[in-house]
Amino acid sequence: MLMRTIAVAAALMCASTVWCAWPDKPVRMVVPFAPGGGSDIVARLLAQKTGALWNQSVVVDNRAGGGGVAGTNTVAKSAPDGYTLLLTSISIAYAPALYSALPYNTERELAPCVLLVVQPSILGVHPALPVKSVAELVALAKTKPGEIRYSSGGAGSAPHLAAEIFRSTAGIQLTHVPYKGGGAIVTAVLAGEVQMLFAGVASLLPHVKAGRLRALAVTGTTRSKAAPELPSIAEAGLPGAEFDGWYGLLLPAATPRDIVARINADYNKVLAAADVQERLLASGFEPLGGSPQKFAGYLQAETRKWTKVVRDANIRIE
Repeated sequence: MLMRTIAVAAALMCASTVWCAWPDKPVRMVVPFAPGGGSDIVARLLAQKTGALWNQSVVVDNRAGGGGVAGTNTVAKSAPDGYTLLLTSISIAYAPALYSALPYNTERELAPCVLLVVQPSILGVHPALPVKSVAELVALAKTKPGEIRYSSGGAGSAPHLAAEIFRSTAGIQLTHVPYKGGGAIVTAVLAGEVQMLFAGVASLLPHVKAGRLRALAVTGTTRSKAAPELPSIAEAGLPGAEFDGWYGLLLPAATPRDIVARINADYNKVLAAADVQERLLASGFEPLGGSPQKFAGYLQAETRKWTKVVRDANIRIE
């Protein structure tokens, strides 16, 4: 009778605390972009670490397409059981304004779990451009409206929006030249096809150090730990033009709170590990973490900000 009472009590405890049994099978982490990019670097490192913590495989599933829309929709429509995670980028904040229609509703179908990392960009220019500061770049652009060309990964890409908020804040005209892929936008500047770009710190720093590219500022709200010698965009004289790329983890909206809390706690634990921080910083990412509520508030603020930028610039993807 005593053993039966204990068994019943244990069952009731696990019924009230879902994470007693979770996870008891592999977890899928959907990355809505192609392999090899920043999201993939973050996803694979964290998947390895959380998989070891959970004693289960965390399988990274790259589902590229539609600027992240296809993979995001996959997670939004998945079973809310904690076995399908979405590791996505800042694109989830501006997608509702960028696309005329989305197959999912971010606010209703997805639940923020944890803000993982931030990755500021570098404002870089070709060395032949006669500017050595943001102020000089803005002054030159005002004397040559539309003559300075910048590269991006296409309409609505993060480099495009970073340049657009820079252009509108500075009150200048620039010419947008879209390319396919992050590598191509850097190559275009190095070759002199365009004169400037915004791209992640890690991807541009080697070219800056080799003298093939001149860095004017970082776009984050503060200086980057990877390039502390560079001023932030506000320090360089253009407050309001900040652009922080970031990656976060979301789940299907109806996922039980206990599972959300477990995943959040474990990702915070992984992000706090010294070896993880070292590897992220070496790749140009700054680890964050925090509560689901903190990420939810951050996502709401980012969505408001980028909705205004996209609409003011009249950028639309049908």
